[in-house]
Amino acid sequence: MTKKYIKDFTLTDKRQVTTGCHLLKLKPADGEMPAMLPGQFVQVEIANSKNTFLRRPISVNFVDATDNTLWLLVRCAGEGTINLVESNIGSTINLVLPLGNGFNATPGGRRLLIGGGVGVAPLLYLGKQLHDVGTEVTFLLGARSAADLAMIEEFEKYGTVCISTEDGSRGEKGFVTMHSVMNERFDLIQCCGPMPMMKAVARKAKESATPCEVSLENLMACGMGACLCCVEDTTDGGNVCVCKEGPVFNIERLKW
Repeated sequence: MTKKYIKDFTLTDKRQVTTGCHLLKLKPADGEMPAMLPGQFVQVEIANSKNTFLRRPISVNFVDATDNTLWLLVRCAGEGTINLVESNIGSTINLVLPLGNGFNATPGGRRLLIGGGVGVAPLLYLGKQLHDVGTEVTFLLGARSAADLAMIEEFEKYGTVCISTEDGSRGEKGFVTMHSVMNERFDLIQCCGPMPMMKAVARKAKESATPCEVSLENLMACGMGACLCCVEDTTDGGNVCVCKEGPVFNIERLKW
């Protein structure tokens, strides 16, 4: 079991990357960055918010070893996350980390990493890890429009980037499952995004007999498997907590 920490981080940089999405960069206050795997997440304490009592689960977007910073891509979904992105530079933000199990980052083969909306977040760190060990990486990133695409220039550092937008304003028009790259052969598909998108990708993967992993975004509260908010019914273990057993699952374990 991976050791977990409750640590203070200092917000060193923030910027808006799309409408409603912000990139936060944080440094550990004590200078020691815990080891994290692509696909794991953190639980963020929301300070100075009268109506926010629970921590917010946020995917690990990237760990910059050269700068000792943790990147979080945050979508403003309510009072808690709005309060978080409005934090001032220099603010202290408390995190519980690292949580959950990550993606398969074993070297080798061709990987297709598919992300939709803010679900692209964990794929950047995964792509970097795979790229660094010589794995061929292709990203397929989907959004409603070009204005909703986040951090494309960062993804381009680690692999080929393919884009789908629903309105056709960038890349191929349509959903990610309609993109021409889906007709190519890959050794593993790894996916994160809205549930309907992930289920559609899973169906495509099954049709082509391609192994596939997805990162679930079930409603979470504790992040440690105690509250049972995020339970998912599986083919091999009955109901399991996504925060503890996942959030990454092979689609063969899911009743989709």
